[in-house]
Amino acid sequence: MDKKQKTVLAVIFIAIVGFAGLWNVDLSQGYLMISDISSNSGDHVGHDVNTMGMIKNGTLSISTDGTSFTLQDIEDPSYELNVEYTGSLPANLVEGQSVSISGKMVSEGMVEANQIVMSCPSKYSE
Repeated sequence: MDKKQKTVLAVIFIAIVGFAGLWNVDLSQGYLMISDISSNSGDHVGHDVNTMGMIKNGTLSISTDGTSFTLQDIEDPSYELNVEYTGSLPANLVEGQSVSISGKMVSEGMVEANQIVMSCPSKYSE
């Protein structure tokens, strides 16, 4: 084998390893605002969504069947999404708290979350 053939084989090997390494990597978009999801909800139904917002006061319901709440857009509280979640809850899940959710949008205005992440409370106050 000459030097040119070795170089071509090395490039092909690196490309195959790179492709195999990225096989299951989620390259989807980051977090969407609830207002973006609500205004184009038909585009998101049946797809995974990642969003963040604030748990609306008076909507948090925790039972043995699961947890449900309404998530409000942080910038414009008139935009809301209903969330259902059946996994283990974060210890500090309370109304008025900011959370990030990941899950599948099952209908317009409804997300079945498979992950809830609480935002860190700010150590600074205004």
